Amino acid sequence: MRSASSALSVAILRATKGGAKGASAGQAADLGRLPEWNLADLYPGMDAPEVSADLAKAQGECAAFAEAYRGKLAEIAAGEGAAQALHDVIVRYEAIEDLIGRLMSYAGLVYSGDTTDPKRAKFYGDTQERLTDATSRLLFFTLELNRLDDARVDALVAQAPLSRYRPWIEDLRKDKPFQLEDRIEELFHEKATTGRAAWNRLFDETIASLRFTVRGEELAIEPTLNKLQDPDETVRRDAAMALSETFRENLRTFTLITNTLAKDKEISDRWRGFGDVADSRHLANRVEREVVEAMVSAVREAYPLLSHRYYTLKAKWFGRKTLEFWDRNAPLPKVEQRTIRWEDARTTVLDAYAGFSPKMADIARRFFDERWIDAPTRAGKAPGAFAHPTVPSAHPYILLNYQGKPRDVMTLAHELGHGVHQVLAAPQGALMAPTPLTLAETASVFGEMLTFRRLLDQTREPAQRKAMLAAKVEDMINTVVRQIAFYSFERKVHLARREGELTSEDLNAAWMSVQAESLGPAIRISEPYETFWTYIPHFIHSPFYVYAYAFGDCLVNSLYGVYRNAEEGFVERYFEMLAAGGTKHHSELLAPFGLDASEPDFWKVGLSVIEGLISELEAMEEG
Repeated sequence: MRSASSALSVAILRATKGGAKGASAGQAADLGRLPEWNLADLYPGMDAPEVSADLAKAQGECAAFAEAYRGKLAEIAAGEGAAQALHDVIVRYEAIEDLIGRLMSYAGLVYSGDTTDPKRAKFYGDTQERLTDATSRLLFFTLELNRLDDARVDALVAQAPLSRYRPWIEDLRKDKPFQLEDRIEELFHEKATTGRAAWNRLFDETIASLRFTVRGEELAIEPTLNKLQDPDETVRRDAAMALSETFRENLRTFTLITNTLAKDKEISDRWRGFGDVADSRHLANRVEREVVEAMVSAVREAYPLLSHRYYTLKAKWFGRKTLEFWDRNAPLPKVEQRTIRWEDARTTVLDAYAGFSPKMADIARRFFDERWIDAPTRAGKAPGAFAHPTVPSAHPYILLNYQGKPRDVMTLAHELGHGVHQVLAAPQGALMAPTPLTLAETASVFGEMLTFRRLLDQTREPAQRKAMLAAKVEDMINTVVRQIAFYSFERKVHLARREGELTSEDLNAAWMSVQAESLGPAIRISEPYETFWTYIPHFIHSPFYVYAYAFGDCLVNSLYGVYRNAEEGFVERYFEMLAAGGTKHHSELLAPFGLDASEPDFWKVGLSVIEGLISELEAMEEG
């Protein structure tokens, strides 16, 4: 079931963990003053009386709601004024969801600040336990709603004021075939704290605590991964070897986590009656299996035209026939590598957004002005970035690991796209603001595209233009090809896990096979690379999440094509799409733009954009 509090697990996929403020001061000379977020808009602090008061209020409200309505929804739906009465019940339920979402968002953001801090870990764990206990009393509500007569529900949702919640109720009813008895649902809900959630937490804390020795320097994972983009090949190689060594030392733990969570998912899928290993994700994303399969097939068929072709070209730039795996994201040779200060990154993205719409820039500017961004890389902070929507009664927060590279500017543009989307969707309320993952990546990838195109249009120097195009192609390959390879890896793992436990060697082999297929012959994937599956958080936190990135990139490529044709009213329709939140199916949202993801050729159009950029690079080489 979707809820306001469920947004946490999605955002934490890319969560980073903050540490002492002193580290950011050390970066100031190179990057400028990097902002740190102010979580006081949620709560003043972990020990604040407001937190204790709201936890008690949440527990009380959940108990009172169950007392008032458990076993009574059928009677309410059959009575006089049923549409108004059910509306009032849902309004009360939504208010509780917003309160719970605020508490869990705050606890999650504090915890993501430093998962190695025992005080934060205890606060997060205690909050999660208390809210899990409280919300177990709410499980009856959606289950009872889905047991109401379909014809009666259809009649009621056509009437005001209940019609406001029609999209949520219709969405909820799609879960009906996979619901279990109330007591079993309660057991699944309560056991999650000591089951799936506990293994997720073990993964987070393990990753945060890992240290990698590169040329005598002990580093956390994010700065080590960053060295894979160093201009010096020997630095890239040493970083790759350090990553491989530490991953291998912890391989037993990561193998156990992966096996346990894959089995946990298999049990849940079997009890609920899901057929395919990814069907529960498709249902949560409100996208048809056939649409996803068509996209995956189109991308895999395009591997030779995309990644294989590009990496062959890149190897040629390096004067080789093949590249080592640690050179995959290496900067181009003989191109000046510049550090981009924070203020310059801010200006670049806001100007790109303003070029599309002043409204978009105004929303994005609030993230800077009102301290909704945490940017520094600090000890204890995990890799990646995220935009967390929190709840409609508050506002989103963005977390980055900003290190001044061009890709970091694109990450800022990406996460601000999420943030703008979340702000625009918030008026839909706690139940209908959350967007399925397939469409949640639309605004973020569109924000990246706006920023890239603005920078490219301003670049005249051939070498810099070539470097920008190459970086964009690599980002697109990482977003489309790499994510579909991840999806293929997950399918191999979850299908094999149905037959029994997987060894570390089994997991390594599955990883190497999909990487060889997707990267092609120009990338030499040697033995040290076989453990690099271990640090991907999506596999742990949200199985099969990854195809949403490819979905979003291909969709945006088509959407941007409509925009470039300067069709009148595009900006207004774009904002309407984002403001819809989770109230519409992807087919309804794309129809105003003349796009249809169910059409077989839809994905080929999006992929052709990447092909076109590679062709442009090849033409520059020939010229």
